[in-house]
Amino acid sequence: MKILCSLFFFVSAFVTSTVSPPAGYKPGDKATDFKLKSVDGKMYSLVDYKEAKGFIIVFTCNHCPFAKKYEDRINELAKKYKPKGYILLAINPNDPEVQPDDSFELMKVRAKEKGFVFPYLFDEGQKIFPQYGATKTPHVFLLDKNRIVKYIGAIDDNVDDANEVKVKYLENAIAALKSGKTPSPEITKAIGCSIKFK
Repeated sequence: MKILCSLFFFVSAFVTSTVSPPAGYKPGDKATDFKLKSVDGKMYSLVDYKEAKGFIIVFTCNHCPFAKKYEDRINELAKKYKPKGYILLAINPNDPEVQPDDSFELMKVRAKEKGFVFPYLFDEGQKIFPQYGATKTPHVFLLDKNRIVKYIGAIDDNVDDANEVKVKYLENAIAALKSGKTPSPEITKAIGCSIKFK
């Protein structure tokens, strides 16, 4: 009986810890706006960028080794595409009570250390990532100027080495969007750490 009870609690704990958030957006859906605090102390919304041609929303965080491998690439994407009208906003979706390394205070430290040139936002209360359907860090959502979702997934095809990337999924999707075409693929598998939530 004791073994059965232990097994029940183990299974219950596993199921509880792996419950998935809602499915979120698909290509063609209109994304909701948000108002989130950045490490610079300001609040940011998509509506703030009246002249934007599109938005690159990246769910990422401090602690995840996959996210860390992409930090420099994300910074370069922000530098490259902001002058072209594509605004990159990074959102930390993790609950700091579950993963203390992803607290707002440590986000400030990480942003300064890495010289982030984009707003690094905190999804306080974890209200935004379930709407989008983000499941990993990093997980990318490309929106057009009307907040229509055009691409969801990975930044590129090589987590470990930026120099060995063969397919730049996100940049290809932006190029398609700029030329009025539908990105192909519209969805790729995001590779990264699971989002931490209660």
